[in-house]
Amino acid sequence: MKARFVLAVLGTILLLGLIGSLAGPRWDPQPLPDPLTVESDDVAVVTDEPTTAIGTYETTATDIEIELDGATVTARLTAPVGAPPGQPGMLFMHGAGTAGHTNFTDQAQALASAGVYVLVPAKRMDTYTTSSRDYVAMARDYLVSWDLLASTPGVDPSRVGIYGESEGAWISPVAAVLEPEVAFLVQVSAPVVPPREQGAFAMDNYLRNTHVPWPVFRAIPRAAGANIPGGGFEYVDFDVAPWQQQLSQPVLMVYGTGDSSMPLIQGPQQVIDDMAVNGNDAFTLRYFAGANHGIRIEQSLAPGFTDVLAAWTLGLPGSADAAPRVAGDQPEQQYEAQPLPRPRWYADGDMLIWSVVVSALLLVIGPLLWVATALPRRRVGRRLPAPAARHTAATGLAAVAVLVVFVAYCTQVADLALNYRNNDLVVLGGWVLVQAVGALAAGVLVRSVWVARPLHPGRWGGGDEQAGVAGRILWWATHAGAVGLLLVAAYWGVYPAVV
Repeated sequence: MKARFVLAVLGTILLLGLIGSLAGPRWDPQPLPDPLTVESDDVAVVTDEPTTAIGTYETTATDIEIELDGATVTARLTAPVGAPPGQPGMLFMHGAGTAGHTNFTDQAQALASAGVYVLVPAKRMDTYTTSSRDYVAMARDYLVSWDLLASTPGVDPSRVGIYGESEGAWISPVAAVLEPEVAFLVQVSAPVVPPREQGAFAMDNYLRNTHVPWPVFRAIPRAAGANIPGGGFEYVDFDVAPWQQQLSQPVLMVYGTGDSSMPLIQGPQQVIDDMAVNGNDAFTLRYFAGANHGIRIEQSLAPGFTDVLAAWTLGLPGSADAAPRVAGDQPEQQYEAQPLPRPRWYADGDMLIWSVVVSALLLVIGPLLWVATALPRRRVGRRLPAPAARHTAATGLAAVAVLVVFVAYCTQVADLALNYRNNDLVVLGGWVLVQAVGALAAGVLVRSVWVARPLHPGRWGGGDEQAGVAGRILWWATHAGAVGLLLVAAYWGVYPAVV
């Protein structure tokens, strides 16, 4: 009897693992085929004509209001004091993590002290939400600020370009195509690939750095590849490549080799290839050793970063193709950012929520119905037989515990990954705990069915037909809900992959 029970539990665990394996897409990132080799470890931009050094001019900052179509944003203009007329200008576009006109102060002051006028407008937030972003519309809004900078006294309108950081680097090529008079682009930590692919790539790198076991990676395409419950988020599939293929401006690309979230080699290679479609080979690429997504090392900008910005901007057009084209620290990218397979209908969009909600409701409906039907009755024999009652309750609680422990584990791993920390006790020990709770829940489920199997349904109400019906509904609803939650857990990788 015990051997058969153990085999039944193992069979249930394997069945859940098989269903979880087959129910959704696998994660199989492909190695990056073409590595990139830098030409020099010196990031300096050298031009035939020397450029004005950072620190040459005093700077002044002025806040101004910019009227957009339906909104007003504040912008900060940082300007050199005493510079001759005809200076270049640079408009800054925010990434997802910044929004205010006081951001980029370090870059703005350094550039202005070398003679570059810098305008940092606040991000328009009334049309920018977590679920809705229109990069083309954002580009048009930013071009209002670009027009203002180009018309600023002291600025040469033919030398005004755009600095796009992170998410801003999806927007800046659009603006440069919509307004061909944009003189140049500076793309800092540019994702290049669509947001959905970049997100999956970052998740993969973060998880690898955190040393999570391989089954956890199964969640990447199932989470990042799914449509978000509630709709929206169309921007996650935005493809900037068609815009980059129309670029005629010179482009400076900058990355930090300590940034795990960006495709450090694939991204700039795609930009170079896209530019070539339009016959444009005016690119410069710089990698800063150990710098993060904001090109910072700890709290300070990477040494030489602002010098590169100033020298390249002031040296145009000669700096557009000055050697070396690719310089700095050697970047590393092991796997490609790639299109994601989509989950099937039952694990996509709103079904991601409904699968859990319906299972949870089944767990609740059974006990509520039992209480509701038991209240009017005052006679003996109005409950499930003791073994069935105990195991039914344990089955529901165990299924809930699996998801609670799994979510807690994912939360801890995410905290470690996003903060670039490792803790093998939490990562590996936590995963052992998740699987142990999953196995325990499967065992409790099998035991509950095992105990209830010899009981005739008529005995559940002790002769009371109404109690018997309620008892049967309680038992089936609770077990159906528990099975539903265990299938959800299996989908996300709690049970061992069989194929």
